[in-house]
Amino acid sequence: MADSRPDTFVFLLVPRFTMIAFASAVEPLRLANKMSGRELYRWRTVSEGGEPVRASNGIPIQTDGGFDELARDATLIVIGGADVKDSITRPILTWLRRESRRVAAIGAVCTGAQVLAQAGLLDRRRCTIHWENRDGFDEDFPEIDVTQNVYVIDQNRYTAAGGTASTDLMLNLIARKHGSELANLVADQMIHTEIRSDRDTQRLSIPTRIGVRHPKLSTVMHRMETSIEEPISPATLAQDVGMSTRQLERLFRRYLSRSPKRYYMELRLKKARNLLMQTEMSVINVALACGFSSPSHFSKCYRAFYQTTPYRERGTSEARE
Repeated sequence: MADSRPDTFVFLLVPRFTMIAFASAVEPLRLANKMSGRELYRWRTVSEGGEPVRASNGIPIQTDGGFDELARDATLIVIGGADVKDSITRPILTWLRRESRRVAAIGAVCTGAQVLAQAGLLDRRRCTIHWENRDGFDEDFPEIDVTQNVYVIDQNRYTAAGGTASTDLMLNLIARKHGSELANLVADQMIHTEIRSDRDTQRLSIPTRIGVRHPKLSTVMHRMETSIEEPISPATLAQDVGMSTRQLERLFRRYLSRSPKRYYMELRLKKARNLLMQTEMSVINVALACGFSSPSHFSKCYRAFYQTTPYRERGTSEARE
């Protein structure tokens, strides 16, 4: 029989947190209470100093308090958002480390995983983070097993990728504690027609996302996506799927309106921009991580694609152009 005491969730809002990730986490709890006719859940918000926090959409939220000592049966969830590294302070890390030894579970949604990782609370754990921040997270915390999954539950560590993934995580927790029937009722109330599991991935594959159904082309695109640091030549890619370089060229022109070389370069430059914006890696190391052996060639390609240089993109003067 389920414990009759309400479960308590405490949401830490960091500056520029994502409103959709927060609302998607809270609303399933409210609706579980409504649909069950009982107070199954309680929740409150906290912030550093108990101050109002402005979300990434500009809306300020008044929190319920600051960094108090939490109950031992509480679940603490960090709500991350835009430019999360700028929001991580020593008091936040200290409080999270202290409370992690006390609370029943601790987790994060959206970019909140970056905060937990910085606090050392994801060591030897599996986790997930919003796909847009995956490249930077991998570079900052290479020892952490980060996945592309919608959410991950690793013992008493919960992480969700953000957006509506928070809902899927909460529905799973509701189902575990109070049964799948209640979780389904909550999903219906939210017009959430499909409850994703922890095996579902955040994004469609690139071929599916852009409507490519050619199996050999899909294979080549996947290999490009997973071979950024050490690019593979179009000739080798074509040979590996049993076609000529000219045939591969025609497929790319037909489906993607660009050459294989151009498509591959765009993938590498997009990853480079993510690393420039999300990490403290030097521009030279970013270039190497994205398959450029020459910093000058990297800068030239980057300027042609983004109309600015890697150094200006970051706003640093690491080197003279």
